[in-house]
Amino acid sequence: MTAGPAAGTPGPGCPLAIDPMVRDLDAETARLRAAGPLARIELLGVPAWSVTAHALARRLLTDSRLVKDIDQWSLRQSGRVTDEWPLIGMIDTGRSMFTVDGAEHRRLRTKTAQALTPRRLEELRPVIGGITGRLLDDLGDRGGDGRPVDLKADFAHPLPMSVISHLMGVDPALHPRLRTLYTAFFSVLTPQDERLAVIAELDAIFTDVVRQKTAAPGTDLTSALILADEGGEPLTAEEVVGNLKALVAAGHETTIGLILNAVRALLTHPDQLRTVLEGEAGWEAVIEETLRWDTPTTHLLMRFATEDIDVGGTVIRRGDGVVISYRAIGRDTGAHGPDADAFDIHRDTPVRHISFGHGPHICPGAALSRLEAAIALPALFGRFPGLRPAVPPRDIRNLPVLTQNDLDSFPVLLNRA
Repeated sequence: MTAGPAAGTPGPGCPLAIDPMVRDLDAETARLRAAGPLARIELLGVPAWSVTAHALARRLLTDSRLVKDIDQWSLRQSGRVTDEWPLIGMIDTGRSMFTVDGAEHRRLRTKTAQALTPRRLEELRPVIGGITGRLLDDLGDRGGDGRPVDLKADFAHPLPMSVISHLMGVDPALHPRLRTLYTAFFSVLTPQDERLAVIAELDAIFTDVVRQKTAAPGTDLTSALILADEGGEPLTAEEVVGNLKALVAAGHETTIGLILNAVRALLTHPDQLRTVLEGEAGWEAVIEETLRWDTPTTHLLMRFATEDIDVGGTVIRRGDGVVISYRAIGRDTGAHGPDADAFDIHRDTPVRHISFGHGPHICPGAALSRLEAAIALPALFGRFPGLRPAVPPRDIRNLPVLTQNDLDSFPVLLNRA
């Protein structure tokens, strides 16, 4: 299957085609919101439902009739969606806590949740601080003579990749290759034969990590998953590999988006940046408003209906695919007020965003991502208070990725004052 046309305003009964090139994310988000709380969309030629409203998302994310099991997808059953569809690898990712439900999900998730307790996160704080400091030193060296530096490549990417690798026990020497592989995996421009090769190499890398940890367990989370014995049934090697592969992907991609989107929002709202730097507003407010307004995850693929589900007279048919469109949900005026399209760290709303999900599959690394941003952002602006974009913000482009709100690069100047 090939990519469909660029997104446009659909006619009556026509699905809204999600632009694979992500050329105007704000406009596409507005179109999704205008299409209603449950919108018909097209993902690279494949029809699905998009959930765009906060209240409906909360309801459906806890509805047991929507499951992660791809075998429930009618388009997969009929053969219309095959392994040649470019997004199949983001849905059919192998057995992990991200792809099962119910008791099996709880079994696969338990050890991860135990490893990310508040106490364990506090133990990670000095590790995150040390990595942040070293990256800022390197950043200053690169941009010390007034040259632009890429905030993504030189800071926002290596920070969470280093942290999640430390947590999972992944060799830092693998970072450059993992970055290349994950970039190719998420991009809609990657030819399908190359994408399948990427998936195979990722499987091989993480299978080797699990093999090493099985032979010589350490104190890392991968070793904990290998040694897990929940209810008398340990995780299989395939399940450990699936969890490891998914956690490394989710554990760095989300935080990259959070950090870059927060910096971009502050640099384009200098009055709000000033209130933060002067201590009149906190970094937590910046992080939470960024998560709501410019979510790291654009669309979460995918859940499948095991029976017909009535949504206000519109029926999600058994076997239909359902996408949770978090960026549109974050701009829901019904939940966040008539100015939901505005970035405002002083926002007073009784409704908390759900950008890390809701229900049983809520992101297990949400607290870690928040902690990384809470350390990285004040350290970045503390070191470089005169930080500014090296190009007009409108020229900062998204990568062609349908699932992540992922920038191609973010050139900045590091003016120290």
